[in-house]
Amino acid sequence: MKLFFFKRHCSSLISSNLHKTQNPPPKQSQILHLCKFGFLFDAIRILNSINPSEITLKPLVYASLLQTCTKAVSLSHGLQIHAHVIKSGLETDRFVGNSLLSLYFKLIPDVSETRKVFDALYFRDVISCTSMITGYVRAGKPVTSVGLFWEMVSFGIEPNDFTVSAVVKACSQVGYYRLGRCLHGVVVSRGFDSNPVIITALIDMYGRNHRAGDARQLFDEMIEPGAICWTSVISALTRNDLFREALGYFYLMQRCHGLFPDGFTFGTVLTACGNLGRLRQGREMHAKVVTYGLCGNVVVESSLVDMYGKCGSVDDSWRVFDRMPVKNSVSWSALLGVYCQAGEFESVIKHFREMEEADLYCFGTVLRACAGLAAVQHGKEVHCQYVRRCGWRDVIVESALVNLYAKCGCIDFARSVFTQMLVRNLITWNSMICGFAQNGQGEEALRIFDEMIKEGMKPDYISFIGVLFACSHAGLVDQGRRNFILMTKEYGIKPGIEHYCCMVDLLGRAGLLEEAENLIESAECRNDSSLWAVLLGASTTCTNSATAERIAKKMIKLEPDYHLSYVLLANVYRSVGRWDDAMEIAKLMQDRGVKKTPAKSWIESNSRLGSHLHVGDVHIPRKIDFNAVWGHCVKTRIDGSESKVEYQPMLEAGV
Repeated sequence: MKLFFFKRHCSSLISSNLHKTQNPPPKQSQILHLCKFGFLFDAIRILNSINPSEITLKPLVYASLLQTCTKAVSLSHGLQIHAHVIKSGLETDRFVGNSLLSLYFKLIPDVSETRKVFDALYFRDVISCTSMITGYVRAGKPVTSVGLFWEMVSFGIEPNDFTVSAVVKACSQVGYYRLGRCLHGVVVSRGFDSNPVIITALIDMYGRNHRAGDARQLFDEMIEPGAICWTSVISALTRNDLFREALGYFYLMQRCHGLFPDGFTFGTVLTACGNLGRLRQGREMHAKVVTYGLCGNVVVESSLVDMYGKCGSVDDSWRVFDRMPVKNSVSWSALLGVYCQAGEFESVIKHFREMEEADLYCFGTVLRACAGLAAVQHGKEVHCQYVRRCGWRDVIVESALVNLYAKCGCIDFARSVFTQMLVRNLITWNSMICGFAQNGQGEEALRIFDEMIKEGMKPDYISFIGVLFACSHAGLVDQGRRNFILMTKEYGIKPGIEHYCCMVDLLGRAGLLEEAENLIESAECRNDSSLWAVLLGASTTCTNSATAERIAKKMIKLEPDYHLSYVLLANVYRSVGRWDDAMEIAKLMQDRGVKKTPAKSWIESNSRLGSHLHVGDVHIPRKIDFNAVWGHCVKTRIDGSESKVEYQPMLEAGV
């Protein structure tokens, strides 16, 4: 891609009287003087006292008045002067047109109104085009700004440094890496490489496009980078997960160059500390924040909330949040994320209800909390709020909805949301694959996986966990083997403990215990107790007592406090008549203080989101008529009403 620019000269159409008149009339001179110092109302008062036909410098006077309206943020007066401009026939003047354009894109949030003014300009030069491009970038329409840039180039208008800076920012936001590199070439060839604003924009562009090396090289080539450039490179490194390097640049910025970080610098560095889990270093940053007087900065304090949460200090997160004088949606999102990451899902829902206004990120977080609680009713309520407040068509929230409904067993709802999504990312596909796998529809999960690959989406570590889990629960041994090989050979994904657990479970369910054991022995994580625990569960139905005994002993060696290993080994000994060995295992279990883990049940009600009923806490007499008890069992519904439940248990002897 090459960019060629042909310079077009635009002559100003300011009245020739401006060039002929060396000394403007007194009243017009007063208007220009008052506009220079921002006295808008006084300037308008003098303007009203003059006969319009006596104004000899109309373009200059009206342009100055428009610029003063912009500085004074007085849109109503600006619109009145716009009407005067149209009546006076000055809309064709380039100077007046650019001033009018500046007024609209700075004071009117609707960029479409600004575009109407731009399209009505008789002459468009680099200033008007740059103003419009910058307006689109600020309005969050980077694609439109890039399109206008190409239109500007096609007209032969040569961009200046402000134009290049704005287009580079647009490329950063939409990921136009090739165009960004071409603009970098324009910067060098036009001599803009000494402009810190453009260099900062280029560093940010490289960082957002995962070219941290290029961003660092560009920064290192700068002779005297300022604090903004330092913040930009620190942000680029943090965005590419180079957290240690980002912290290194932060300390270098202060100790070697004597520059003072601002709120954005601290926000980025605190993110690095949080992702590294460095609580002590994060506290040091907090102290620096206090020292630099940035305690009231909502960006910094939101980053502090997030940092403490990622470092596991939930109480510190709450204390920082509670003391914040100003809280915005980012602050609330950070707090919800802290509680969600800590597994305190009830707190997430509680604080979500306290929010006055929720953004899309908050909806995604609270839906993950509902999924963690398996609270489908609360999830549906949040779903309704999302549709009512934010509309529809956000890939992050909709992916969270797919995950929620799948984890709560509402696989049809999950499928419905999934099929209606116009945009799907990898998280969406993974949620659907894992949802089908967890709900016993293994073949459907594999079909979705194949569809994902056909659409050009590259599977990741999580994708293959869902696929292998689906194969395991559907008993698809051959497909499981094939996908395990596909993961390593074609996609270069190193198998983790989760993948090995799924494969061991798959082979164990199929009775292939020796193959499963060999797979564990060949893995780098062969000494991980979770792998042997899966194999131990599969060996309960094994007819080969020697294999079951070997697996149980291996598990006892790796995790001496795991009670099922002792129980299984004792059962194996009893099954072959080795009663003395079974008694020895029971005695060993008692001597080591190993106790059975009590069972749990999850209850959802109106009064509480979730509570646990620990069976181990309930004393059940040895002799009891279970049929009589269950025959008169009363079930309490969510709405508070009661209904009898008939239940006929199947009790085995000795229980």
